[in-house]
Amino acid sequence: MTRVLSGSAALALVIGLAAPAFAQSTPMPTSTPTPASDQEIEEIIVIGSGSQVGLTGAYAGGQVARGGRAGLLGNLDMMDAPFATTAYTSALIGQQQAKSVADVLQNDPVVRVARGFGNFQELYVIRGFPVYSDDMTYNGVYGILPRQYVAAELLERVEVFRGANSFLNGAAPGGSAAGGSVNLVPKRAPKDPLNRVTLGFENDGQGYAAVDVARRFGQGDAAGIRLNAVRRDGETSVEGQDRELSVLAFGADYQGERLRLSADIGYQDHHIDAPRPSVTPLGAIPSAPDAARNFAQPWTYSDEEQRFGAVRAEYDLTDRITAWAAFGARDGKEDNVLANPDALADGTTSAYRFDNVREDTVYSADTGIRGDFATGPVGHRVILSGSAVSLKSRNAYAFSSFAGFAGNLYRPVAVTAPAADFFVGGDLSDPHVTERSDNTSLALADMLSFLDGTVLLTVGARYQSIETKTYDYNTGARLSGYDDDAVTPTVALVYKPTDQISLYGNYAESLRPGEVAPATSGSSPVLNAGEAFSPYTAEQYEIGAKYDAGSFGATLSAFTITLPSSIVEDNVFSVSGEQRNRGLELSVFGEPVEGVRLLGGLTWIDAELTRTASGVNEGNTAIGVPDLQLNVNVAWDVPVLPGLTVDARMVHTASQYADAANTTSIPSWTRFDLGASYEVDLAGRAVALRGRVENVTGKDYWASAGGYPGANYLVLGTPRTFILSAAVDF
Repeated sequence: MTRVLSGSAALALVIGLAAPAFAQSTPMPTSTPTPASDQEIEEIIVIGSGSQVGLTGAYAGGQVARGGRAGLLGNLDMMDAPFATTAYTSALIGQQQAKSVADVLQNDPVVRVARGFGNFQELYVIRGFPVYSDDMTYNGVYGILPRQYVAAELLERVEVFRGANSFLNGAAPGGSAAGGSVNLVPKRAPKDPLNRVTLGFENDGQGYAAVDVARRFGQGDAAGIRLNAVRRDGETSVEGQDRELSVLAFGADYQGERLRLSADIGYQDHHIDAPRPSVTPLGAIPSAPDAARNFAQPWTYSDEEQRFGAVRAEYDLTDRITAWAAFGARDGKEDNVLANPDALADGTTSAYRFDNVREDTVYSADTGIRGDFATGPVGHRVILSGSAVSLKSRNAYAFSSFAGFAGNLYRPVAVTAPAADFFVGGDLSDPHVTERSDNTSLALADMLSFLDGTVLLTVGARYQSIETKTYDYNTGARLSGYDDDAVTPTVALVYKPTDQISLYGNYAESLRPGEVAPATSGSSPVLNAGEAFSPYTAEQYEIGAKYDAGSFGATLSAFTITLPSSIVEDNVFSVSGEQRNRGLELSVFGEPVEGVRLLGGLTWIDAELTRTASGVNEGNTAIGVPDLQLNVNVAWDVPVLPGLTVDARMVHTASQYADAANTTSIPSWTRFDLGASYEVDLAGRAVALRGRVENVTGKDYWASAGGYPGANYLVLGTPRTFILSAAVDF
């Protein structure tokens, strides 16, 4: 394992497998130039659709798609993509009654769901590295999704890309995504008219209503519109935690002979009263409390209101040249009153009040052009792409006394809200601009096809410019700035010895903005305070194999990702630390037996701190990275009662260290979920009745440790939750 993953050996292995194919001198007939007098356009091997607007078809069983978006390369079939991806469909989302992106990603063996630092932001850990929810893309555009939570009713697909991806997508504006990325595809109008109303309940405490209307029209039904409206209100399965969610989304698309368009606009208002907080352990880990218990203070809340949208156009200038452009924007407001406790091993806690507000204005754009041509026996798809993301953020905060107030995880006690006037930054009612950032990039790629498309080689590079500025919370005066650039290259190879097997390998990088040395580290001054460091990259080597039997598929991959990190040694700040994650991944999907759908896999990760300050904790395992993750989801269409489907899911996560010294850890946990749906025609109306029980055994467990780099806070798992819904098509 170590030898295979070391250095360039990962890529060399696949190149070695493909070498005999390259050695053949037989020209590719479909790429051979024809005489001008023939007046015929030579045929080019098509490497997937490459479309920036269209979608790949669903795989057998309908739970995942045959492929997904690979950044500037567009939508690729899974057997052509030199990377590991999984695209979850709206059919799976509906079957499991998923509420958010996190619910969908509970199916992925490579992903674990955690929480952002200090708030209630969903966070996704891919290959052992965090992906912030605001570093997801929306139809390929960065920065315009709601930061904390994205309702599942908005989505046609949830596409998970595994591995470093700055060449494909550009650097994530939030600086995460070293181990992968997530792209969300908005809903599109299906072929047939849709008028659907859904009503539901969660644990008899929270009501749910949704309306989904869609039409296609015009010549050949080329144009489509879709409207979704959602409302959730009431107490969740966590005692005393009330959630209000309002969602309204409108999408339109046009699929012409040469022109393809999409436009989406969304509104989401998400409010949680008494949201159960994360817990920071002080030494030994306290036992997990009752998963249904709420140790939040009743005066705490989290609120976000987001308006966002994106438009995308793609036009075939000729039969071989296609241009595209996309633009998106978001206007977001967040308001939180929090009290996240520290806890001793016996459950005794101490917490203080923390208020904060945030207002974001984001603009994002993506454009490019691709052309297909041949040079002798070699087919080419050359792509030139540019992108830009601009953020302006207003922030303010206020703390109560850090002396805090006492509490207990197992016997929660409500206290009077203390005044948040001890340590204040900015004006909560009128916050100053505290951050501006501008990321721009330009990328060039060539996807080469050899031997009738059995060998595909992708080479390219992206130039990225990153500029950030920070400002004082109280005065608005500029504090620091950063303006630098970097180039992230990639090389990736696919070899398809048969129609059912695809072998691949890649070298890729994930770019992160450079850091500015802080004034202090702990209680000690930093000698090079204010020094700006260049952007740095996580380097990835990966090899893998994919299998496609038509009704059943699998992906096996091995990877190593090395990510630099900042440290302070001898009072000098530098980016000379390092974490190295090595792993094996197996994903399976499809319908191996008629009426039985299988989805899941496993991941093994070795996350090692390979360079640390003064060698302290060097060789230890990184916080919050389990060495084993296992998912199994089986759905069965009961033959004796057509329309009835039952499903079962198991999610297993090994233990996770909660400190860099590896002296404390949270136990491993296994969760079981059960679901059933019955689809029937009543009085000429299609009716779908669904029921689901999550955490069937009612297990109490810490689901994650950390999430934000270097943090060690704990998030309690979901309690036993009952969900019922009925959908009627009119």
